[in-house]
Amino acid sequence: MSQTPRPPKRFAPLDPHRSGVAGAPVLKGVVFDVDGTLCAALSIDKSTDILDHIYSLPHPAQEQAQAAIRAIESSAMVEQEPQPGLNELIAYLESRGVRMGLCTRNFDGPVMHLLQKFLPGKTFAPIVTREFRPPKPDPAGILHIAKAWGLDDGGEGLIMVGDSIDDMTAGHKAGTATVLLANEGNGDLKEHGHTGRWIERLDELIGILESGFEEIRGRE
Repeated sequence: MSQTPRPPKRFAPLDPHRSGVAGAPVLKGVVFDVDGTLCAALSIDKSTDILDHIYSLPHPAQEQAQAAIRAIESSAMVEQEPQPGLNELIAYLESRGVRMGLCTRNFDGPVMHLLQKFLPGKTFAPIVTREFRPPKPDPAGILHIAKAWGLDDGGEGLIMVGDSIDDMTAGHKAGTATVLLANEGNGDLKEHGHTGRWIERLDELIGILESGFEEIRGRE
């Protein structure tokens, strides 16, 4: 039996001088993916199968596999570049008092490198990395962030911003609104049922949030 599509999620304008859709709730926070969202992708396969395979290995082999991936990511992270509009969006959210969290399948090295190099002094908490299980597309990481923020309605008051189907599905399952950062490799996700709306630059989200966020597509 097919599920009844959920209505598009809406949030009241962050600009206090604008009136939004009647009854639209207040945005309680934004959760970001990292690789491919806040910074240019590290060109590392992020498929669920890799992590599932690693966790299925005997303990010594699992440690070796994790170390190999960490070495690849550590080498690649020196080439990290911020996504266009990153600093503008983060500064805007900070100015509006919007909480920000990270939910990524990367280990903590590239994440800390990104924050220290491109976003010094900016507060992202909690930060959910590869050590947290189960990983995306399971919603557990996003729900962990919501719980840490004292929210009793899961992800209902949040927006998940990412660039992959794992991000969109994790957000969808957690009950968040979802925003896809579109690029040449993920265009097919623009029409996916788990994608609420899409942008091509991070700072495009500023105007959307100022005037009142609304998902464009219905949700399945």
